[in-house]
Amino acid sequence: MKAEFDIRLSVQDMYRFSMHHNYTGFQGIFSILIAIMAFVAAFLTHDKMGTSYTVLYILFGIVFLFYMPITLYLAAKRQILKSDQLKNTLHYLVDENGITVSQNGESATLPWKQVYKMVATKHNLLVYSTRVNAYILPLAQLGDQYKTVKEIAGKHLEKCAYCIRK
Repeated sequence: MKAEFDIRLSVQDMYRFSMHHNYTGFQGIFSILIAIMAFVAAFLTHDKMGTSYTVLYILFGIVFLFYMPITLYLAAKRQILKSDQLKNTLHYLVDENGITVSQNGESATLPWKQVYKMVATKHNLLVYSTRVNAYILPLAQLGDQYKTVKEIAGKHLEKCAYCIRK
């Protein structure tokens, strides 16, 4: 059994990966908690501290809430525009040996035993080769091959590395 497909990443695909990666980790959760605490502080102290502190707390909350998503979007855009590999179409072959990616006559295979984990999100299938690096496979471009990729991965990955629920 094998699955073959072509993927062309967009800025939106890279941005969604970055958002998922950051907001499922400590830094993203921490920034949301800080923003919430700033808004709560603004609400609770608006009578005691004065308008300037209330505005300062609200601005602080807005910065923590929107700084990271904006930064991640700009970084995704820069990464797609600067990388020739990401700008062009990548050909994938998923089979019993692993995941082979090829482009312009060159190819590399990630064996199943080296896959750190595989995660399905609403829009992407993420195949992590390390804790931070992943192949981004947009579900819209995978189409019917998604089911085949899931089946093959399910046979070769340990349960802790196979994070696909749907």
